[in-house]
Amino acid sequence: MASIDAGRVAASTDGKPLRGWRLAAYCSPAIPLAALLLPITVYLPDYYATHLGVDLGVLAFVFMAVRLFDLWFDPALGIAMDKTNTRFGRFRPWFVAGAPVAMMAAWMLFMAPHGASGGYILFWLIAAFVGQSMAQLGHMAWAATVAPDYDDRSRVYGWGMAFTVIGLLSVLALPPILRLGFGVSHPGSVQAMGWFIVLLIPPTILLALWSTREPPTAKPANPPRLRQYWDLLRRGSVLRVLAADIAWGTGPALSGSLFFFYFDALRGYDRGPAGLLLLVYFVGALAGAPIWTRLATRVGKHRALMLAGFLYAAAQFGVLFVPDHLGVGIAVMFIAGLPFTAGPALLRAMMADLADEERLHGGIDRTALLFSLLTGSVKIGSALAVGVGLSSLNAAGFDPRLGAANNEASLTVLKLMFAVAPAGLGLLTAWIISGHRLGAAEHADIRRRLTERDSLLHTPFE
Repeated sequence: MASIDAGRVAASTDGKPLRGWRLAAYCSPAIPLAALLLPITVYLPDYYATHLGVDLGVLAFVFMAVRLFDLWFDPALGIAMDKTNTRFGRFRPWFVAGAPVAMMAAWMLFMAPHGASGGYILFWLIAAFVGQSMAQLGHMAWAATVAPDYDDRSRVYGWGMAFTVIGLLSVLALPPILRLGFGVSHPGSVQAMGWFIVLLIPPTILLALWSTREPPTAKPANPPRLRQYWDLLRRGSVLRVLAADIAWGTGPALSGSLFFFYFDALRGYDRGPAGLLLLVYFVGALAGAPIWTRLATRVGKHRALMLAGFLYAAAQFGVLFVPDHLGVGIAVMFIAGLPFTAGPALLRAMMADLADEERLHGGIDRTALLFSLLTGSVKIGSALAVGVGLSSLNAAGFDPRLGAANNEASLTVLKLMFAVAPAGLGLLTAWIISGHRLGAAEHADIRRRLTERDSLLHTPFE
């Protein structure tokens, strides 16, 4: 077999960009994969603490400890993917293999028994993140091969984030709909989320496989090795994107993990109206998805993300000053949700561009490894959010069952963690990504040089 430095031929199902029903079918797995992650951060800590009797300190430890596993698992998974080369594809085998693991873990987490131990929660959280990482990382890296163009990547990853938000909206709509419309208890609503995830994973995986092939991949001349992980971490451009992703992911995860505590203790909303506000937030996120994609084509991905960071900071901080009126709260939550999709969509597209740059200059295709760093940084951010947020409340003496009757110091900590800290992280993201230098013109030159180099190698794949 001929060895090719690039190790990749980018094409979609028919050599043209994915559009229409094919793009929708390809992006559909984002619905259950997103529906798995957000409730784990937003609903399960509150549910475990208030209904299953799990101590806040135990939850904080468990959600932090699970990330020690992710620190090595995601990079190792990326290296394994970059070494994979089968008739079925390079990324699709991992994409498919993650599905049953994620389904089993989702069932065990959402159907957890009363008094579940920290060990039980930790084990199934790890299993959930293993399955989700395999499926999501395979899906993300596969997308980079079917969308090689700078602007096309913004569109494909933008669609992916739109379907992510659809998944979030769908799963988050279950509790308020079931509770307000059918009188289902809060525990029953949480378990319905688990059913939603388990039942939706298989058909969406099949839709993606049916609609989109994976372009063929040749084995690189220099196979991926663990040393390359450390090489990439020394790259300023990669570190910038990763740092921005950690900052961006930590903000919404922090406010999300404290969402029900905040609206219960400081606004007097029970889980039904609070769940409605959360739903409105993600309606805003869905409305914002095409805005950031279009803005990225006009001003560049990093500048679009900077604007999103400023908007997020202003909206998050402004929540503190919203009067106690449900209608006003709905409007503010819609605005606060608009920038939600900007970070994940644009940072993924930027990382795909960096993969092309690395392939040109390093002679090795490290797409999966780069995306594994990105998925790992997302989890680090969410773990920091849940761990630091819950630990701070626990240290301040906050009791989820007391609501507004908690002491003033703990309520102040809750305000700071829910609104002020996330706003600061939005501004930090804008500052970090302001130094990104790989724009449309630079990426077009990289793609041209890659095409010229690859065209000189007329030997067929094995």
